[in-house]
Amino acid sequence: MKAKDKLQLYLDAGFPLIYINSFEEEKVDDIIKKSVGGRRILEWDEMHRYRDLKTGEIINSEYTIREVLMMGIQYGELNRKVLVLKDIHPYLDSPEIVSLLKNACVQIGERKIDTAIILVSSIVKIPKELEEYLTILEIGYLTEEEIKCIIENFIEEEGVGSINLNLIDEMATAFKGLSQMEIENILALAFAEDGTLERSDLQLIHEQKYQTIKKSGILEMIKLSEGMDDIGGLENLKEWLNKKAEVLKNMKKAKEFGVELPKGVLIAGTPGCGKSLSAKATAKLLEVPLLKLDMGRIMGKYVGESEENMRKAIALAEAIAPCVLWVDELEKAFAGIGNPGGAEVTTRLFGHFLTWMQEKKSSVFVVATANDVLKLPPELLRKGRFDEIFYVGLPKKDERENIFGIHIKKRRPDDWKQIDLKALAQETEGYSGADIEGVVREAVENAFVAKKSKLTLEELTNVIKDTHSLSELMKDEISKLKKEYEKRNFKNASR
Repeated sequence: MKAKDKLQLYLDAGFPLIYINSFEEEKVDDIIKKSVGGRRILEWDEMHRYRDLKTGEIINSEYTIREVLMMGIQYGELNRKVLVLKDIHPYLDSPEIVSLLKNACVQIGERKIDTAIILVSSIVKIPKELEEYLTILEIGYLTEEEIKCIIENFIEEEGVGSINLNLIDEMATAFKGLSQMEIENILALAFAEDGTLERSDLQLIHEQKYQTIKKSGILEMIKLSEGMDDIGGLENLKEWLNKKAEVLKNMKKAKEFGVELPKGVLIAGTPGCGKSLSAKATAKLLEVPLLKLDMGRIMGKYVGESEENMRKAIALAEAIAPCVLWVDELEKAFAGIGNPGGAEVTTRLFGHFLTWMQEKKSSVFVVATANDVLKLPPELLRKGRFDEIFYVGLPKKDERENIFGIHIKKRRPDDWKQIDLKALAQETEGYSGADIEGVVREAVENAFVAKKSKLTLEELTNVIKDTHSLSELMKDEISKLKKEYEKRNFKNASR
């Protein structure tokens, strides 16, 4: 259901307080105008103060929000009208304003006045006193077809000339998840550079999109550099991901054949053994954006704010789809769920995430990583949440050899063939991938400081002698987790 139809439904049902979370005021104004029917709309904000939203007529340029609410509720000026309060969030810290709003909701509920109050703000802030009266309206993101219309309108208005239809399709996909204002600004920037729109502008779109998502503060867009070739080992996981990539890249044909849309994968196991690298490589394999969900950014201090942030994060991921949504250290995000004293907000967030994973129909491929699944709620590990759960252990001998080769070749491409990788693998039993990378990094630095012309086996073995591997530092924990993963029959990421 479109936002306009939802708002009309809420108004007809007599909802007293509707909160629209958006910074696109023109779009919100248009939705409100189309939803209220013949009712008059009175608007207050910091810039216009008090005006008729439909005609633009300024009623008073000095009224405070307190005066607007006092006149509207106590003297009946809002009867058979709709009041729109913009830039509202700073005032929701005021006990007096919150009390006036609550009083208005009570009177609307008792049918003493026939009105509705619409709060509009780019920040969600819900005081506890208003929670039971308030409904949040999701505006939603632009569809691909709507984005195409914006691009085509821009081309026509600016006289850009003939543009390849395939390029418009590519731009529409690249713009997914951005607002109309952001899209128009990026198009104007691209056009200002050379007076046209061309394929090279896709890079500009991606750069601006990266900044926009970063500024949203909820999701982080990760720039991709590592691919499957940068993972030494984990062949079972890579083979499985390649199979899913075949489906996701040909989703239309796969659906017609009866293949279900892949949901995602949970990669659990030893720290520093390639879980995060696998998430990044998956996005590069699928040739889609990588979005990282940080639960620390989701948590808010106001009632309903955390849940709203979760909804916004999921909505943004679905708007950008196809994409990979990476949830790192999943056990920290939902630790303590179901236990006595578990945080109520965290439990609600977990429920929302769980429902979305179960019912997800979008091409958002979730890659969740966890160091310790023992801390995860059992509901998350049931069939139907993730397509598969993989266990990542310490790399085997041949995997360590590959990992040494990858890191040496990356830093010293002329030296790696002369180094005995098998000997290095033999000397590093119990080392994690991160341990091996640390050995190579330090050996290269040592060779440079010693003014040597190349990296040799000697520098590497010297560093190994002074290194304490992860298996030494976390021997008991690793052994315990390995037994647990085997007991639960998780699929081994390595062959």
